[in-house]
Amino acid sequence: MNSRLLIALPFALGMLTLAAAQQPAEVKGHTALVHSVAISPDGKTLATAGFDNAVKLWDISGGAPKEIKALAGHTGPVYCVAFSPDGKTLVSSSLDKTIRTWNVADGKPGPEIKGHADIVDGVTFSPDGKAIASASADKSVRLWNAADGKELKNLGSHKGSAYTVSYSADGKVLVSAGGDASVRVWDVAGQKELKELKGHELAATGVTFGADANTVVSVGHDRHIRIWDVKEGKEVKKLGPLPDDPYGVAYSAGTKRLAVVGYAGNISVWDLAQDKPVFTAKVKSPGYCIAFAPDGKFVVTGHDNGTTHITPIK
Repeated sequence: MNSRLLIALPFALGMLTLAAAQQPAEVKGHTALVHSVAISPDGKTLATAGFDNAVKLWDISGGAPKEIKALAGHTGPVYCVAFSPDGKTLVSSSLDKTIRTWNVADGKPGPEIKGHADIVDGVTFSPDGKAIASASADKSVRLWNAADGKELKNLGSHKGSAYTVSYSADGKVLVSAGGDASVRVWDVAGQKELKELKGHELAATGVTFGADANTVVSVGHDRHIRIWDVKEGKEVKKLGPLPDDPYGVAYSAGTKRLAVVGYAGNISVWDLAQDKPVFTAKVKSPGYCIAFAPDGKFVVTGHDNGTTHITPIK
């Protein structure tokens, strides 16, 4: 399997509720590790992707999370989920080499997207909701028409597995991170590579835009957070080292903070102007993914033991 995933033994954790003294809420919803989480734009719905081949939707609008529905269709472990900007559609990707879209309201499947030759590690919607970008273990980064699933463009390739993709807020630029230790910047309109950002010493496992379209933040197995100036094509700051290998990274535009989760279950939240995290927590199971609530008040993480955790940010 050509993937960034390392399997670890699960750990038993006690059940908690979000309402209980602002402690992390643990949700046991999958029978295998949770590799991706996403929160709807209105903050009311959580989507989780499991290696049990399932995608699940949860009501997180108040109190303890409640399962709404399970979306069945993938025939292999699900690697990524993402909501459309209007929250009406969910996209998922899998080891089965497909990308699937789902109607959030009724759970009905939309177009099944085929074209990748290996695991589809990462997917995301464009800010206007018209396109889906994907990253695959076949090394390619591609664009798809969200309405009918047709390929718009194979933008190009990493020299190793492409793990994740992220759009700038204006939709003009796409970034990807890969096993070749590089972060690549793509011109969406021109459908071509703009720059290769080099600096990570090991696989780059996560990437996102920061406060603007010129700021990119990435994490890698060299255990550092790197901040890049896109126009200059260079690293402008390095934070860390982190206490474990990071897999998930997310940025909150509202609070201007970055969140990271790693393989030892460490969660850290950073003000990028500072050299140390402003908040830390730990879950006793390897973490693979992280998402900020729209208001930045909590993060959701997915773990090796099939649990999802909701952690309030103090």
